[in-house]
Amino acid sequence: MLLSETVSLLFCLILVLAAGSGSTREHKDLCSTCRQIVDNFNKGFERTANKNFGGGNTAWEERKLSKYETSEIRLVEILEGLCDSSSFECNHMVEEHEEHFETWWFKRKTKHPDLLKWFCIETIKVCCPKGTFGPDCNTCVGGAERPCHGNGRCDGDGTRGGDGKCLCDDGYEGDFCLDCAERFYNEERNDTFSLCKECHPSCTKCSGGTAQDCEECRDGWEEDQEGTCVDIDECASDPSPCKEKEYCLNNDGSYSCSVCDSRCSGCKGPGPGNCLACSEGYKDEEGTCTDVDECELPDKVCTEEHQECVNTKGSYKCLCESGFQEQDGVCVPQPETEESEEEPASDTEDSPTTDKVTEREDL
Repeated sequence: MLLSETVSLLFCLILVLAAGSGSTREHKDLCSTCRQIVDNFNKGFERTANKNFGGGNTAWEERKLSKYETSEIRLVEILEGLCDSSSFECNHMVEEHEEHFETWWFKRKTKHPDLLKWFCIETIKVCCPKGTFGPDCNTCVGGAERPCHGNGRCDGDGTRGGDGKCLCDDGYEGDFCLDCAERFYNEERNDTFSLCKECHPSCTKCSGGTAQDCEECRDGWEEDQEGTCVDIDECASDPSPCKEKEYCLNNDGSYSCSVCDSRCSGCKGPGPGNCLACSEGYKDEEGTCTDVDECELPDKVCTEEHQECVNTKGSYKCLCESGFQEQDGVCVPQPETEESEEEPASDTEDSPTTDKVTEREDL
């Protein structure tokens, strides 16, 4: 076969598969829309149940209620509330099949009270009964009562689409969802029923739920002399799997690395009590790295004139004393603030300044 013919054949196959997928999705969407319409219809039916009824017991009220209960007015009110204005699919379906609603309301409701079954499944045929699928509503694998033997869902279940294949729940696999997936084992099984449970975390394959039932150990575990899968302590290996200034934490089947405390230069665990050595600016006091107060050392660390020492965590700062500021690495006096040339006037009753202040206050 020529290359061009092969490419054309593959392209056609892709188009067919894409069309089939789109058709399945369309069928599912139509059924979903129809189910929502019926659900909203039932809600509207309940909402209008006692409308136009005053709550008394007179024969007149009962006659009025009876007439409204089956009236076209009530039907119209229910239909108007079926769809949001923005839902094209819903409004289109209601408009297209409005006569079916009228037929059911006036002629079929008593004999066929299940609107979903009458309208969506039997009349416009966009849905199927639960446990069936496809254009002809074929029964799902495992039966309509327990599709996929209760361990998955049937593709297209309840719609006119899908291929009926089982989409298995977690822990199950196979065409009928009767087989156990990897890391699961069968606790019970017969031709129509299967119960799969998860293996012990140490197992890749198993025949039961404990570490002794492993047929194969997972990564991070190893088999001991008794045939049990036990955790490998990666943190006990030499050299350590972690970087410098990190410590190792062993977990079941794995390990993790965390950063050492800033007071440590190398560590074996969290906090300043697990340091292998103390970082610069810290000292060991009874097994814990604590801050060195450089400002209290016999030899001054701030040697410039008018400097004072301020201790910080793991270090210190040399700051200028009050009244001085740093300039080119030395502390120099701060420039004095210029004082007013005029002396303030005394606060007396006859003082003109006082009058001015008073005037400002009045303003």
